[in-house]
Amino acid sequence: DAPLDCLLQVNMGHEPQKGGVAPEAAVVLAQAVVALAGLRLRGLMAIPPVAEDPRRHFQALAELSRALSAVVPMGEAPVLSMGMSDDFESAIQSGATHIRVGSALFGERT
Repeated sequence: DAPLDCLLQVNMGHEPQKGGVAPEAAVVLAQAVVALAGLRLRGLMAIPPVAEDPRRHFQALAELSRALSAVVPMGEAPVLSMGMSDDFESAIQSGATHIRVGSALFGERT
């Protein structure tokens, strides 16, 4: 069977209510994922803290992605999934390859 493509979720704001690996532990986790035959690491994803300017977190995740690409294989075009309906412009400016804009397309959840 072909390996399953996956992204590492990084908890850029160290928020206890969110999942994801702390940025400082991402390299170790990425190396462990790459060693698993059933998974293929394709990149990183993150949701920044709501109460903060997301640009700082987007830029930090982009830097982490570049650093990881030098250490672990993530393909020729690593995925950088960050940004949602309210902040996708900043995410794109910071290098996002994937954004999530569900509420912009379908409205707020009820």
